[in-house]
Amino acid sequence: MNSVNLIGRLTRDVDMKYTPNGVALSTFTLAVNRPFKNENGEYDADFIRVQVWRKRAENVANYCKKGSKVSVSGRIQTSSFEGQDGKKVYMTEVVADSIGFLDTRNGMGSGNSHGNQQRNFNQSHEIQPSQDPFRNQEGTVAISESDLPF
Repeated sequence: MNSVNLIGRLTRDVDMKYTPNGVALSTFTLAVNRPFKNENGEYDADFIRVQVWRKRAENVANYCKKGSKVSVSGRIQTSSFEGQDGKKVYMTEVVADSIGFLDTRNGMGSGNSHGNQQRNFNQSHEIQPSQDPFRNQEGTVAISESDLPF
C-alpha cells in the first residue's frame, strides 16, 4: 500500500501551471517537523515536495501561501532524469489526493479542498474554539518570518 499523510507549512508560495491540455498542476514544498528533538534540543524538519492536480491545484494556489499550514494525504511517487552533468537524478514527491487547510479564519478552521469543514490541530491535540488564542482578534494575524519554523 502506498499511502502518506503529512501536516506542515508551505516553504514558499504555490507554483501553479497548466498542462497543454488545460489541466491545473500546483507544486509546493512542505516543511514537516520531526516528532523528536535533535542533540541541540530543537526540532528538525523534513522538506517534502508535493504535487496537486486539477481543481485541488487551483484551490491550493488561490488559498495558500508561504507559511500556510496544510494537511496532505496522498501517495509517494518516484521518478528519475538525466542531469546537466550526465548523472542520473532521482526525485521523490507526494502526489496529493486531498489537501486540508489548517490555518484559522475567525477562530474556525477553513474548509479543505473538498469543501468540508476542517478542524484546527496543534500537534496531535484538537483546539476548541474557546481555547483559540486568536478568537477575539479581527482581520488577519501578522506573522513575521522569524515566527515560522523554517
